[in-house]
Amino acid sequence: MSRLWMEAVLCRWLKVGLLSVLCLVGWTGWIKADSSGLSFETRVACQRSIEDVYWRHTIWPEENTSPKPPLSEVISEDDLRKKVEETLRMSKALEVIWKQPVEGYQLQAEMERMAETTRNPEILRELWSALGNDPQLIAECLARPLLVERLIHDWYAFDERFHGRLKKRVMRKVGLHDRIEDLKGMGGEYREVGWRKGTNPGEEATENRSGDVLELSEGEWQEAIGKLAEAFGREEQDIPLRRISALQEDGERFYVMEVLRKESDRVKVAVVEWKKKGFDEWWALVGERFAPEVEGEAFTYRLPEIAVDAPLPYAPNTWSATPTYPAPSARYWHTAVWTGTQMIVWGGSNATSYFNTGGRYNPATNTWTATTTTGAPTARYSHTAVWTGSQMIVWGGWSGSSNLNTGGRYSPSTNTWTSTGTTNAPPIRNSHTVVWTGAEMIVWGGFFDNGYYYADGGRYNPSTDTWTSTSTTNAPSQRYRHTAVWTGTQMIVWGGLSSSSLNTGGRYNPSTDTWTSTSTTGAPSARDLHTAVWTGTQMIVWGGRNGSSTFNTGGRYNPSTNTWTSTSTTGVPSARRAHTAVWTGTQMIVWGGWNGTSYFNTGGRYNPSTDTWTSTSTTGTPNVRHLHTAVWTGTQMVVWGGWNGTSYLNTGGRYNPATNTWTSTSTTGAPSARGGHTAVWTGTQMIVWGGNSNTGGRYNPATNAWTSTSTTGAPSASVDHTAVWTGTQMIVWGGWFVNTGGRYNPVTNIWTSTSTTNAPSVRGGHTAVWTGTQMIVWGGWDINSNFNTGGRYNPSTDTWTSTSTTNAPSARHSHTAVWTGTQMIVWGGNDSYGLFPRGYTAAVDLNTGGRYNPATDRWTSTSTTGAPSARGGHTAVWTGTQMIVWGGYSGSYLNTGGRYNPSTDTWTSTSTTGAPSARGGHTAVWTGTQMIVWGGRNGTSTFNTGGRYSP
Repeated sequence: MSRLWMEAVLCRWLKVGLLSVLCLVGWTGWIKADSSGLSFETRVACQRSIEDVYWRHTIWPEENTSPKPPLSEVISEDDLRKKVEETLRMSKALEVIWKQPVEGYQLQAEMERMAETTRNPEILRELWSALGNDPQLIAECLARPLLVERLIHDWYAFDERFHGRLKKRVMRKVGLHDRIEDLKGMGGEYREVGWRKGTNPGEEATENRSGDVLELSEGEWQEAIGKLAEAFGREEQDIPLRRISALQEDGERFYVMEVLRKESDRVKVAVVEWKKKGFDEWWALVGERFAPEVEGEAFTYRLPEIAVDAPLPYAPNTWSATPTYPAPSARYWHTAVWTGTQMIVWGGSNATSYFNTGGRYNPATNTWTATTTTGAPTARYSHTAVWTGSQMIVWGGWSGSSNLNTGGRYSPSTNTWTSTGTTNAPPIRNSHTVVWTGAEMIVWGGFFDNGYYYADGGRYNPSTDTWTSTSTTNAPSQRYRHTAVWTGTQMIVWGGLSSSSLNTGGRYNPSTDTWTSTSTTGAPSARDLHTAVWTGTQMIVWGGRNGSSTFNTGGRYNPSTNTWTSTSTTGVPSARRAHTAVWTGTQMIVWGGWNGTSYFNTGGRYNPSTDTWTSTSTTGTPNVRHLHTAVWTGTQMVVWGGWNGTSYLNTGGRYNPATNTWTSTSTTGAPSARGGHTAVWTGTQMIVWGGNSNTGGRYNPATNAWTSTSTTGAPSASVDHTAVWTGTQMIVWGGWFVNTGGRYNPVTNIWTSTSTTNAPSVRGGHTAVWTGTQMIVWGGWDINSNFNTGGRYNPSTDTWTSTSTTNAPSARHSHTAVWTGTQMIVWGGNDSYGLFPRGYTAAVDLNTGGRYNPATDRWTSTSTTGAPSARGGHTAVWTGTQMIVWGGYSGSYLNTGGRYNPSTDTWTSTSTTGAPSARGGHTAVWTGTQMIVWGGRNGTSTFNTGGRYSP
């Protein structure tokens, strides 16, 4: 059986999509026996399988009513072969030019890097499976292209063999002249840029967009001046005027600067830059010289294990960094789109340069790949971008010298650009908005020059490369920095800035080319630099600013009824603008931004169904920033780039609000530190309530997130009350000094009072359990005495029945109680009484208890053999077979406990290894597999920390 025959069979399997793991087991064994190389056809077949995985996960926007086309219509057979050829040619170039052949150990390391750091292990597993989980195929066909592209770009960027001649020529020119104006026309690109410190205290950094002025915040001003000083080798106060700086270099250019004017709040800088020959241009000239060889060294590859359930960066409510190498250079006012498998960022500025470069970030392989500059639109920022399902379209923006009405369509599958037509295109502009309808890109509004903004737009059809103007009849007034969303049938634009901020907008229907105004009744206050998302039925706008005021308010707009509803301010993130927002399908996540004095790396998740906010975790979050971008991947929000007040960023992070496990409980968004509160477990959430206030929170361990409970109709604030979960409601009762309570429904976030007729006497420090039909409260004290009495409360009838005192445990308070399914077990506590526990009588802690059967209204004592030491203020949970008690106080605070088995009437101690610090007055719930304790106090401190105990 020949190798060619086997490869032909393999290619046939790959083409029809029937390559199975069982078939590959035999083939994989053969390929390892001859591991000196893979044929070109095998590599092409593998590339097709890789592209097929990516195409299956590529988003086909729901606006596109036509079916998603097959892969062959997106990337041709010739394109596949070119991709394979490029990788092999670049591999040969690394060997010939830089004497850096790509060796087996490097490919093995690249596979291990992917396996260890992947941020989308599911897709990575699919990619590996598509290659038969064969380590050589994965190394050669998946790892090699990624590694080779990184290496060759890095070696080329600063190689003086390719850029040295330009550098020497530039240095001679610079050395012959004292003034930058003398360098005009000497092969470089001359540009003047004005920087102006914001004139209003707290005024945000904003482009003046008059063509030569960039307004900067205080932080941005200091950064820009600092870089100027560094370029001249002087202190900031000694930056010279009318002198050429030392020659500067980055990966894309050589440049010099001259300060034309410098005042306390403004600077005018002239820049002359000489662009290096871009990699793509260079490679187009030399690439064909390197033969695409397929034979390589014999190397035995090992298939690494992909991280199970992903490493920490894939945990819920957590952040993990995006790699900075070889990410695009630092920038802001760029654009980003999500394709379903990659985030594509493009364009932007760093205050002195404008970019027509970008990069594709792939979470599955945790890698960046540069977007080609061949055929790319001219450098720009403040442009727009949309994803069509197969292409990213960028359009408009500011080039550093003029506004633009040009753009380009970028295909990530082939890494190619196609220009957008300009016939009938809208006039030049930036800071406009854009939406994708499924067939057309609609641009509207924007900035032309000081005092002139647009109230018009155009529809671009990429299939025909044609433009159609949008009607101006009844269109909203001229503006920029507004927002726009697509509803499926209409584009809604709202807010923005003209001579002042606006709270008006309009709905544009491209089918009829007509506008309808949005209502201003109940609309949020006028603003710009806000965000907007479309939920499927509503547009949610939030944040932004109006002059010197910054907002943390917003509104939900329903186009069906043309009505507004305010968003809740309870638990809302702090006021900000120039932040980002994404829609997850159920929630809007806002993050980052600036309030005029501070930059943020905080945010919140807003649920419009419940009108509630939940804070985003700050653990592992990217650095503070604004003017960044954010995309939603389907499971994660990816943010990237921006400005943090001192520097531009090429860093980012991924935030995953989905389910996973934790060890420590989050403090982000948790209720304020307290003791004497209660907690119940609903099956999905822990609800804590009361203590020193009548506030509380719902904690979801799956997402490690907190949501506040309503205070409307809630019982008055109390400590040492009780709470039970009925299956649909939490019932709280008693406390200092009441015998009242309430029933809380977390679905509706509503409270209902409990009856006081025949209720047990006023008390606190008692216990309560839920039997399935009734709540049983027992024990407690009222300053003058302790109790061994109690009552059974039926929420269906809102009635009370007393419990027997025959053989009941001695009177006490600060004990615990659990329900086993047939019995209530009470244990521990204290029998002192007075103004405070341990007050007027000698304190006696107890390690006794009893089992109460409500069916017979009878008591049975619990054993004291092996029981934990006497205590009060501890907690107890029921596991299904055992009662676990933990913590509390007895002369000192404790972090010990025990497990009680009522079937055998025996005790077993709990471990202290890794236990939370000693405390009392905390809470505990049972999740089904673990006990979670939280909060409490230790005599000097109050906690909002906790831990999970697995018996």
